[in-house]
Amino acid sequence: MTATNNTKQDKYQALTELTAGDFKAFLYDCDGTLADTMPGHKKSYVRVAAEDGVLLEDSIIDEFAGLPIRDVIVEINKRYNSTFDPADFAERKEKLFLSEYIDQTQPIDYVVNHLKAHAGKMKIAVVSGGDREVVTRTLSILGILDLPEVLVCAGETPRGKPFPDPFLAAAEFLGVAPEHCLVFEDGDPGVQAAEAAGMRWVRIDKV
Repeated sequence: MTATNNTKQDKYQALTELTAGDFKAFLYDCDGTLADTMPGHKKSYVRVAAEDGVLLEDSIIDEFAGLPIRDVIVEINKRYNSTFDPADFAERKEKLFLSEYIDQTQPIDYVVNHLKAHAGKMKIAVVSGGDREVVTRTLSILGILDLPEVLVCAGETPRGKPFPDPFLAAAEFLGVAPEHCLVFEDGDPGVQAAEAAGMRWVRIDKV
């Protein structure tokens, strides 16, 4: 399912209609789904790569949206024949994002409003490929940090997206069977993870 319409109100209405059903839990991705953080993340990746002499095309970040940062670096190394250390790159990239870009975060209004409208009525989780510090800061900026009952972030399950582990961990914590969970995602890895977990999903279009 994909939520695509013209105005913010149209998008919210479409999302509300798509999410009606026998669901007991809503599981939201963070970057690109709740928060328009991707421009800052792209700039962070490009700047850190440039420090080591690699001219990175930021389109690769869209391609691997939702993957844990270290996994993105592995893919970058394959594509660019580079030798970045994933842990070191991730640390530098997140430090740069937190210091220079996170305060530019904007909500993806219709998705944030959807979460707010269902908090207290539906079990809520945020399941992200980002580090917990960044996800927590982002949700705080959006004013919704206290609404999810659980956060599942990078490195907190044996495998990240596109494997089902993060979504299954969230469902287990919430006490909801996978078939009664609905996932909100903007990237292919997240959609693949939702399908592998046996969950239905909605692809978010922020444009």
